[in-house]
Amino acid sequence: TMGSCLVNHWFSAAVLAAWLGINIFLFTYYFLFFDRDERYFYTRAILGSALAWARASAKCLNFNSMLILLPVCRNLLSFLRGTCSCCRRTLRKQLDHNLTFHKLVAYALALLTAVHTIAHLFNLERYNQSQQATDGSLPAVLSKVHLQDSKWLNPIHSNQTTVEYVAFTTIPGLTGVIITLALILMVTSSTEFIRRNYFELFWYTHHLFLVYFAGLVIHGIAGLVRGQTEQSMAEVHPYHCAEYLTQREQNCTHSCCKDPEFGSIPAESWKWVLAPIILYVFERILRVWRAQQKVVVTKVVMHPARVLELQMQKKGFCMEVGQYIFVNCPAISPLEWHPFTLTSAPEEDFFSIHVRAAGDWTERLIDTFQLETPRVEVDGPFGTASEDVFQYEVAMLVGAGIGVTPFASILKSIWYKFQQADQTLKTKKIYFYWLCRDTGAFAWFNDLLASLEQKMAESGKADFLTYRLFLTGWDTSIANNVALRFDTATDTVTGLRHKTIFGRPMWNMEFAAVAAAHPRSVVGVFLCGPEALAKSLQKSCHQHSSLDPRKVKFYFNKENF
Repeated sequence: TMGSCLVNHWFSAAVLAAWLGINIFLFTYYFLFFDRDERYFYTRAILGSALAWARASAKCLNFNSMLILLPVCRNLLSFLRGTCSCCRRTLRKQLDHNLTFHKLVAYALALLTAVHTIAHLFNLERYNQSQQATDGSLPAVLSKVHLQDSKWLNPIHSNQTTVEYVAFTTIPGLTGVIITLALILMVTSSTEFIRRNYFELFWYTHHLFLVYFAGLVIHGIAGLVRGQTEQSMAEVHPYHCAEYLTQREQNCTHSCCKDPEFGSIPAESWKWVLAPIILYVFERILRVWRAQQKVVVTKVVMHPARVLELQMQKKGFCMEVGQYIFVNCPAISPLEWHPFTLTSAPEEDFFSIHVRAAGDWTERLIDTFQLETPRVEVDGPFGTASEDVFQYEVAMLVGAGIGVTPFASILKSIWYKFQQADQTLKTKKIYFYWLCRDTGAFAWFNDLLASLEQKMAESGKADFLTYRLFLTGWDTSIANNVALRFDTATDTVTGLRHKTIFGRPMWNMEFAAVAAAHPRSVVGVFLCGPEALAKSLQKSCHQHSSLDPRKVKFYFNKENF
């Protein structure tokens, strides 16, 4: 329902509305300004409404270019996540949508670039037509004034010039072409398919942002689009003198006989993007400095289904549950950094990751570690949605395949909290769901669940964790084996007390059962898995959340890299 959707997403909706509102305001304000301001009376005489379209879209481009870097400043986001105390859960949840907002701003940039480019193509064509015109019209007369000095209005000074020539030989034209190409490559290479299957292509093309920002800063320096100067306005105001330009006599003595003078619009893009660029430079310096700190690989474990576990130590490394790090292996590629969720608990004296073969880089990493132990560099840790798991009384953890990794960290931490009889633990109940295609994927996680089962039984809190393992792909031999040993105390597939379920979860039933068991609780739903699963969980959160503030609420949280 709309009401439960607002309960979950009111802050995101407010941020989106504010962003849209600022864009609409900037576009409308500057469109009307350039469409009506008297300084651009003569410019409009040549260009028409295309002037307003070009300038209004340019202002919005500057605004969105200012925003595009902020969601990818990982250290800034981690700092905000750690320091925000008011609206804690709501604001922290918003920080988890950083990549969604980054994509939204990128699509807005693409749309505005199209508007800006098309408007300027019209402008160049009209400049060219006005320069070639010999009919004595106002655009033709304006195109011929001040060709010998710097007070001209029409940037095309020759009848032989073409639109294409101006586009590729002037600073605004050439930088515009380069910026547009860089943006097209960045947007097209960041699709889900390319990021999942050709991460290296996405990684390298995304660094064209350096070309984009360099081009953006230079783009407006030449000032091809001009307006009448303040001094000229005082001497020959267009509202009084425009008609005299086309009807002037040779020996004119009227006050309007003087030619109007024009000056360029000052370049402004650098003012918009300077602060974010400085912030991002500091971000990159911090990343490089942290990457130089020595990392010791203390243990390498090869699990079934080609899953590599790396246990590492690094001086001063401090983590929370559910956080992630970026890993670089110079022996494979000196420039590529890939994100991995930490599978260790904060209580352990090492930090670990589990790497599944899912592309060229991970394949090479697994192969390299089977032969030797190469040097690795680590940047992080960085915060994610899973950090907030202990903020909820009840938590539902959903992992798909290797997406179980953040929950390994959480479940290990719970094990240590029980070990130390931690009284500060706010969480009273955890529901854990793991969906896997093949039985091999369960193997590396089994030991942790088995020891957790035992520990909770010893602590008298056997009902604290309810876990359900779903096998979504199986063959007849597995099914027959399960059928033969159906009466055994432990599961045939995993060896655990809870039986593996064949098929996919019925989420409506799962959520209804949790809502019935905890009618007055705030339930945190955490997912690390594919987008299709995210949509069905989000839908279930909306359906089963009550509008009554005293009753059950489901808050959806998703891991985003």
